[in-house]
Amino acid sequence: MGDVSGSTQQTSRPAPHVLEAVLERLTYVNEDTGYTVARVATSKSGSDLLTVVGALLGAQPGESLRLSGWWSSHPQYGRQFEVISYTTVLPATIQGIRRYLGSGLVKGIGPVFAERIVDHFGLDTLEIIEESPNRLIEVTGLGPKRTAKITSAWAEQKAIKEVMLFLQGVGVSTSIAVRIFKKYGDTSISVVKNSPYKLASDVWGIGFKTADTIAQAVGIPHDSPERVKAGLQYTLSQATDNGHCFLPFADLVGDAAKILDVPIGLIPSCLAELVEEEGVVREEDNVYLVPFHRAEVSLASSLIRLLREKSDRMPHFGDVDWPRALSWLHKRTGSTLAPEQEEAVKLALTSKVAVLTGGPGCGKSFTVRSIVELAVAKQAKIQLVAPTGRAAKRLAELTGHPAATVHRLLKLQPGGDATFDRDNPLDADLLVVDESSMLDLILANKLVKAIPPGAHLLLVGDVDQLPSVGAGEVLRDLLGADVIPRVRLTQIFRQAAESGVVTNAHRVNQGRPVQLDGMRDFFLFPCDDTEATAALTVDVACTRIPRKFGLDARRDVQILTPMHRGPAGAGALNTLLQQELTPGREGLPERRLGGRVFRVGDKVTQIRNNYDKGAAGVFNGTVGIVTALSPEEQTLTVRTDEDELIDYDFDELDELAHAYAITIHRSQGSEYPAVVIPLTTSAWMMLQRNLLYTAITRAKRLVVLVGSRKALAAAIRTVSAGRRHTALTSRLG
Repeated sequence: MGDVSGSTQQTSRPAPHVLEAVLERLTYVNEDTGYTVARVATSKSGSDLLTVVGALLGAQPGESLRLSGWWSSHPQYGRQFEVISYTTVLPATIQGIRRYLGSGLVKGIGPVFAERIVDHFGLDTLEIIEESPNRLIEVTGLGPKRTAKITSAWAEQKAIKEVMLFLQGVGVSTSIAVRIFKKYGDTSISVVKNSPYKLASDVWGIGFKTADTIAQAVGIPHDSPERVKAGLQYTLSQATDNGHCFLPFADLVGDAAKILDVPIGLIPSCLAELVEEEGVVREEDNVYLVPFHRAEVSLASSLIRLLREKSDRMPHFGDVDWPRALSWLHKRTGSTLAPEQEEAVKLALTSKVAVLTGGPGCGKSFTVRSIVELAVAKQAKIQLVAPTGRAAKRLAELTGHPAATVHRLLKLQPGGDATFDRDNPLDADLLVVDESSMLDLILANKLVKAIPPGAHLLLVGDVDQLPSVGAGEVLRDLLGADVIPRVRLTQIFRQAAESGVVTNAHRVNQGRPVQLDGMRDFFLFPCDDTEATAALTVDVACTRIPRKFGLDARRDVQILTPMHRGPAGAGALNTLLQQELTPGREGLPERRLGGRVFRVGDKVTQIRNNYDKGAAGVFNGTVGIVTALSPEEQTLTVRTDEDELIDYDFDELDELAHAYAITIHRSQGSEYPAVVIPLTTSAWMMLQRNLLYTAITRAKRLVVLVGSRKALAAAIRTVSAGRRHTALTSRLG
């Protein structure tokens, strides 16, 4: 469907019809293509709604539309209007104006004020808002403050509409049009026409492909150096999204030629220009985007500087009487450290940089608590951090000492610069970083740069889990460098060995089948059909676990999937789980974005770093619950798991995804009372040992696997392919 201009289909058809209608509701929207099924009302249709289908990118309920297209008959859905293009028009009837203003399209006007404004001004309402907005004060309840808000919202809406009309021809969605407008304002159309590739680096949500589509539409040649250079940067940024810090020269040239569909011979000269312009860094045969090269060089030099520092902010531990100190610790905690735990305690308190790694049940947590107890006894200044809010909360509970996320500790500012850095270091004697397998290169560099000379850094994590979502594999690289002292805990403690979660995590990590007999906290519900697996997963999470274990389906149970797409992927499961846990109700506000709908009570997650939100930014992976939604103010409010209330404008909602089900990658650093893991053969490419191991180790009390035994066996058998392209180990010598 959609725009069929230029096709043979159009030439065999009569001229398109024009249909004027008010968009009443969106029935279906494909976010990728913009294909939409909607119900509209016309002056002739009365209360009977008509069906329209096609590319209705950006149209919102309440808008009056002028649709161009053809009537057709669908064998299943009956008569419908196929849209090839549309424009928004201002409504001309009292009822239309009331509906238009009351739908929340203009910030500051909801149904109540729409009613009052239209009752007062009648058919002149829109003209008044446009030309004499100061008269709005005549309406009861509209003071100067709200009037000013409505006036500026109307002006912005008009300007955005112009940009959208221009962008509509190249298939750009509304939310991106709004972002372009917010970034460039009145110069938006000029930037889009003259420097479309700039959009890919300046505007979140626009990648090279969208910018390239726009560039073609505005006439930039397929083989222009500007396009090739943008494509090279895009190829490298795709590689960093896949975890690599750089690409080898040959890989970059080959990948870029494929993506750009240009002769390979064009690429080396454009790459040389990019290096000259400092758009990328080439170091021997490795090509980096500038921030990743800077971060890798800086992190290596910061770690070496810490290791070689002569001064010591915890000098007491250089000549401590260890038997006496450990005896004091035993009296304090009531537990004895195993020999390898003792070694880790001594290492953390005497070495400037140390790594503590090991699997579940091996006593990492108790070892960290012991290190903190001894440091506190010597009045050391301690900073405990973790990459996520949940992990920080757990670290604080474990040690009885405050813990923060890395972002909050460093006080990141809008734009991402840290308040604390080499010139303004943290005031800490000991910095303990938990869940450090999650630390990506950029964040690790920011953190290590802020550690003062003479302080001690202890990185704690499980190196067998998935590497960080962001580029790099810092923990693994440090363990690969002989210069970094480390202890690996291997002994599983008796109490932990009785847990099916711990037992099976280790069995999976060793490539052995899971043990199900006699387990009270680890279950498998076999099911071979993918769609039936999805339905069973929802039943297990929403009904069976709450009934048997008394856990809350939304708060305590987390579904973790190998992938986002597919019938048992996070996307489809979120739709099913939302229907079960937060169904739509008459009279309750909701906001549709593409194929998704947001409601109060929804469990959501942030999917990008946004340094401009909240007290210290909101970061990729932050989870929360929607607590309020105002169509009038066009805002949605989320209470995060760090207990912070964050407001989102409706045009920012593509920063949020539903989180009833999330991918295993997104669950890193979090822990949940119960975890449900659907495993299907349709996720074959993703079924890997470290993925399943990471999912199982997210559970505190209970794991339920749902799906195919064949998929489970494949996940246990398959060791993930290949390391990431990083050079941190070699930089550490």
